[in-house]
Amino acid sequence: MIKRYHFMALAGALLSAGALFCAPAQAQNNDDNYAPDDGASIVMYHRFGENDYPTTNTRLEQLDAHIAELKNGGYSVLALGEIVSRLKAGKRFPAKSVGVTIDDAYRSVYTEAWPRFKKAGIPFTLFVATEPVERGLSRYMTWEQIREIAADPLVTIGSQTFSHLHMADSTEAQNMADIDTSNAHFRKQLGYVPELIAYPYGEFSGAVIETVKRAGFVAGFGQHSGAFGATDTIENDIYRLPRFAMNENYGNVARLKTAAGALPMPLQDAIPQDTIVDPNGNPPYIGFTLPTDFPRADQMACFSNHEGKLKLERLGPRVEVRMTQKLPQGRTRLNCTLPAGEGRWRWFGMLLYVK
Repeated sequence: MIKRYHFMALAGALLSAGALFCAPAQAQNNDDNYAPDDGASIVMYHRFGENDYPTTNTRLEQLDAHIAELKNGGYSVLALGEIVSRLKAGKRFPAKSVGVTIDDAYRSVYTEAWPRFKKAGIPFTLFVATEPVERGLSRYMTWEQIREIAADPLVTIGSQTFSHLHMADSTEAQNMADIDTSNAHFRKQLGYVPELIAYPYGEFSGAVIETVKRAGFVAGFGQHSGAFGATDTIENDIYRLPRFAMNENYGNVARLKTAAGALPMPLQDAIPQDTIVDPNGNPPYIGFTLPTDFPRADQMACFSNHEGKLKLERLGPRVEVRMTQKLPQGRTRLNCTLPAGEGRWRWFGMLLYVK
């Protein structure tokens, strides 16, 4: 069973990573028709105090500042099991709901992050790729340390497969074999198999989602930015949940506030439904529909990490996003934001993948 915990904590709004986000002018009032507390977001960490890996590291002074913000700023810090359960049941979220996740089971999680989160009473999920642990690599936790962390009622253990493979570029058989190998290690070392999976590198597709569903996972998490809420109850949405990545360059308190305070955009009829870009349709057609008279819809802006700010065409409530450049091989991330008032942002993110 997934552990579920509540913790009341602190906060606000955010600057997106690099070129992915250029904030439009902030609006001053709350939305009238859409509850500002009806949604959640998730932040993602990797290493702590490992300053030789700045792209995946969070400095210890940054971590301390984040914990102070989460603990004292009016957030509802929820365990991932609680977040998933609310989504599956279509339940609304408490004000400023946020989840905390850590990928890859680096040793600095055990030595630096866990003691701090434990002292603050903040729940988190640790996603473990089991091969480096099995090999005893020095930068990674040992199984003994993982078992110790797993015994903490504030901690949930999730899977990140065995070899941390590129799942979107792998066959169904390769992905299932990798998951089966990982599950065998979890059963042997922990006595159970995790129910949550974080896709390595944040890469997934419709086929990958079907594989992890058959493997018994109840939810899947990417690395594209965004918030989500009770409107995101389509079955596959549970398997493509976004997370805001934190690191040295994009890990100040202002960015945490934006991520932890992000609100969902209740989009309908989003296209494309799969992340895989058709070679004959590159750049892809992207479109979605907002509810009629959605507050501040005319202030929406969309960005990609390869092209920057994108042109939008509006056909009533329908929004079409125009990319002009062919997407390169690998990952492209699309972010669309609009102001929600009080310094908060509605945020939709999409992963696009070229094989």
